[in-house]
Amino acid sequence: MLVIGIVLLLAGAGCFYAAVRTQRRVHAMMAAETLTVPELLDRAQIAAGLNGRPGGFRMVCEVVGETAPAPVGLLRSELTGTECVWHAHRVERRYEQRRRDGDRTTSSTRTETVAELTSPHGWPLLRDGHTIGVDPGGRRPDPVDQVLDTFEPSTGPEAAMRAGSRTLGYRRQEWVLRPGVTMYVLGEVDDRDGPLVIRPPQDPASPFVLSTRTEDELTRADRGTQRVWARGGAALVLLGLVLAVAGL
Repeated sequence: MLVIGIVLLLAGAGCFYAAVRTQRRVHAMMAAETLTVPELLDRAQIAAGLNGRPGGFRMVCEVVGETAPAPVGLLRSELTGTECVWHAHRVERRYEQRRRDGDRTTSSTRTETVAELTSPHGWPLLRDGHTIGVDPGGRRPDPVDQVLDTFEPSTGPEAAMRAGSRTLGYRRQEWVLRPGVTMYVLGEVDDRDGPLVIRPPQDPASPFVLSTRTEDELTRADRGTQRVWARGGAALVLLGLVLAVAGL
């Protein structure tokens, strides 16, 4: 009982940590200003005048706009050829693994990722005739359209058992962010590359939110999630204390 109690206490602490992180994100969204591109340009010009040169402007804020193609033009996703401004895909191999333990043979189904790709380009946000660049920093917008989710069973030689392993098939998934989608971004705007770009903050403790949902939708969802984490953590800690005391 003591070991189970300690495990539950650690799990409860993890839930409380997740609750605190979620609450921090809600507070960050509520505290940040939502600024237009002209307002950001004005502040960047003021910063350039104070610094004597451009490139030193940095500000954490919120930006809302519609996704638009980058200067390289519309992208096409790798698997379905869907026109988009961002795409990602994953291919997983599902296989059966057999092992012999004495006179007994056991089998289990496992999955491994054989291919995974995310488009490297950012994209602009357009609002009222003005644009600001978005650098996702390797993050995935949430949510995005899933345009492919298929499983293709293997046949023929590939499906034969080899060295205790047999390929069952491949699962292919693909996600895209289409042009013209309204997006909310909470991040850090800077002009270090010349044009204004919003990207993940340099401070790791500052949240970076990249979503096709509105700020109100995000805060409502996060508050609900925070309550679940907090209540779950309290229940696990209470149960863990009871079992730990009983074990002692």
